[in-house]
Amino acid sequence: MSEAIRTYEVRTHGCQMNVHDSERIAGLLETAGYVDVAGLATSQRPDNPDVVVFNTCAVRENAAGKLYGQLGQLRPAKSAHPDMQIAVGGCLAQKDQGDIVSRAPWVDVVFGTHNVGSLPVLLERARHNREAQVEILESLETFPSTLPTRRDSAYSGWVSISVGCNNTCTFCIVPSLRGKEKDRRPGEVLAEVRALVEQGVVEVTLLGQNVNTYGVEFGDRLAFGKLLRACGEIEGLERVRFTSPHPAAFTDDVIDAMAETPNVMPSLHMPLQSGSDKVLRDMRRSYRSAKFLGIIDRVRERMPDAAITTDIIVGFPGETEADFEETLRVVREARFSSAFTFQYSIRPGTPAAELPDQLPKAVVQQRFDRLIAVQEEVSWAGNRAIEGRTVEVLVAPGEGRKDAQTHRMSGRARDNRLVHFAVPEGVERPRPGDLVTVDVTYGAPHHLVADSGRDGGTWSVRRTAGGDAWAALQGENSGTPEGAGRKPAVSLGMPSVGAPVAMPSSAGACCQD
Repeated sequence: MSEAIRTYEVRTHGCQMNVHDSERIAGLLETAGYVDVAGLATSQRPDNPDVVVFNTCAVRENAAGKLYGQLGQLRPAKSAHPDMQIAVGGCLAQKDQGDIVSRAPWVDVVFGTHNVGSLPVLLERARHNREAQVEILESLETFPSTLPTRRDSAYSGWVSISVGCNNTCTFCIVPSLRGKEKDRRPGEVLAEVRALVEQGVVEVTLLGQNVNTYGVEFGDRLAFGKLLRACGEIEGLERVRFTSPHPAAFTDDVIDAMAETPNVMPSLHMPLQSGSDKVLRDMRRSYRSAKFLGIIDRVRERMPDAAITTDIIVGFPGETEADFEETLRVVREARFSSAFTFQYSIRPGTPAAELPDQLPKAVVQQRFDRLIAVQEEVSWAGNRAIEGRTVEVLVAPGEGRKDAQTHRMSGRARDNRLVHFAVPEGVERPRPGDLVTVDVTYGAPHHLVADSGRDGGTWSVRRTAGGDAWAALQGENSGTPEGAGRKPAVSLGMPSVGAPVAMPSSAGACCQD
């Protein structure tokens, strides 16, 4: 193990919740004196980090296979450097617990979804005792917001408003791994948002397993809409997003809050899962296709240009050809801007794993390919319809893999569509975190192109505190290439202020809770 610098690497599997959890893990390790190996100059990087942490997912297909494959690849390094430590956390750790050490005895620490904050102590205990430490709590030890955080972005941040889930979808194992929903007090959420804005963050994404059921724990079913409106009163906060809501709990007050709060973005990720009412019943999804489409219609009535994305599972047990055709019908009617599509696969421990009529792989693949083709057609038509419109883009580093070849930069429009835009010759390039205004010149199936700046059309740049924060990290003369650079400093966790209380009737007053 390195004497001068103790290094770490976090490998994240799965969803945005896991990405945010990994920011907490990085913050904990840096507070304990470790340094992110990716932030070191090439000449300073060791052959292997002192600590490798896997933050796992149990939802994605072959999650276990991916984990054990990567653990196997690390075994020779562990044998050659016994002081190197390997830790496994997240949903798969919560599910498999001690089985991980049985299958991979070179793992030093296994920790669950409810005790992320224990990681530094467990690493030290494993080092001292020279034996693996497995600690899995069955309920939340401390809300993640109280832990230190090492954000990935200088200008954009995640904010958890709840953890856990009260639903019982038959395909999902998350409720048993993350527990029942726990909500933060509104005042705590808004205090964290304000703290991020003071650090230069201009875009915040509110996170929850079912973000729009926020308030269930303290008895206010309108709490989420009030929280969105309260975010609209925070000076300097340019963009507010959230993910993911549940259609069964999506209420019109949330649509009104989105439409009437200027910094809440006109984008909505609404998981459909299936367009067949029979399959939705089998999934225990407590809505039907007509209700889902009704929500989409009301969203577009208030926000005609809103971009709506979704999740869809193909090949759920018992899905017939007629059921699948219903999914295609809803996809066409909903006009999703994009969709995350998945082939159903058995997840041990879920009710769906025991259902009869598991579909043959060939049938699932054929339907999956047809769904992709229909969604591609819908997405392309939607993007072509935007050609000629003026859009405001939040500049991002690394969004465009071909930016160097095409001499463009990239970022996200207000509706979260990916935009690759040209910078006029002879002007100063905008910084990540700044906002540019351009005209869309071409709508591709998966992104927009905006070459108006190159062609003499619309081009303007608004420098923001987010751009300032990004530039400050790079240093005046660092020579850091576009898209690279250091991460923000570790932020201390937000203090807890006691038991949850009801949101007041005034949206603006919730900051006092």
